[in-house]
Amino acid sequence: MTPIAPHITAFLQQRLPIEQGASGNTCESYAYAFKLLFEYASGILKIPPSQLHLEQLDAQLIVDFLSYLETTRSNGPNSRNTRLAAIKSFMHYMEFRVPSALEQIRRVLALPVKKTDSRLVKHLTAEELQAILNAPLPTNRDGIRDRAMLHLCFAGALRVSELTGLLLADLTLQPHASVVVHGKGRRQRCLPLWKETASAVRSWLAVRGKILTPELFLNARGEQMTRSGFEYILRKHVKTAANRCPSLIAKRVSPHVLRHTCALTVLQATKDIRKVSLWLGHASMQTTEMYTRVDPSAKLEALESVVAPKLRSGRFKATDKLIATLKAQTVMRRRKHQE
Repeated sequence: MTPIAPHITAFLQQRLPIEQGASGNTCESYAYAFKLLFEYASGILKIPPSQLHLEQLDAQLIVDFLSYLETTRSNGPNSRNTRLAAIKSFMHYMEFRVPSALEQIRRVLALPVKKTDSRLVKHLTAEELQAILNAPLPTNRDGIRDRAMLHLCFAGALRVSELTGLLLADLTLQPHASVVVHGKGRRQRCLPLWKETASAVRSWLAVRGKILTPELFLNARGEQMTRSGFEYILRKHVKTAANRCPSLIAKRVSPHVLRHTCALTVLQATKDIRKVSLWLGHASMQTTEMYTRVDPSAKLEALESVVAPKLRSGRFKATDKLIATLKAQTVMRRRKHQE
């Protein structure tokens, strides 16, 4: 039996960050996937996670774990596939360290990813977005901070990890306001800021104080704002905004919805998908193409440039049998009404 503890430690601390040069977000995502896996395996096998062995993580246990994610934790197919990718990466790593488990590893690597629906991205209307941006009250420190975070998250189409990871050194306010964003896959992009966004950020810097923490946005303890912290702040202000904009009640607004909304705003303004890709920091234009399926403007241009086929004219004439049936139904309704 092969204890898994030393191998998973080497994988997360040596293999990913040093040998493969994976980003901090990737390492964090993989670590969380194994946290969920070990908690599940520990509950099923009735042993502490530190005593788990590689041979116990067979294909059937992994399949049951993936099912648990979708049923008990209500994770979608994308989250399920992300967890499976982390497990497969670890199993590839173990192929060379434990050759005796090659058959078991082969079975795990053969597990298929789940197909996902290609749905339209969720986004906000201009009225809904403005209601959310207006929700924080700029009369206290938290309100000024929240207003700046919401404006910057939308204006830069930032992922939540990009927003919380912004440093003071990444921000430039003179002569033109801009911010350097550290994106996914170690890709950086420099984005200009609207005057309104720059004004909101300046107001926050004025009340932030000279706290030594390098991150731009801080929580109540003066520490870096966390993902969960910003998600909580967003939910709070969406609830407030729903009082003025009732359509928000039926919508689930996440930080990524703000990102999608910005992408569609840029696309509608520029009609250039390449500029949208640059703004969002996508590695491939194929990823950005999903926004063209939501924006109807390009389709309207195609519709207007094509001559539609003519519609044959004519009127519908009811048959005697149909008229008799309708008259009978009318008489029955009148009798019921009179009764």
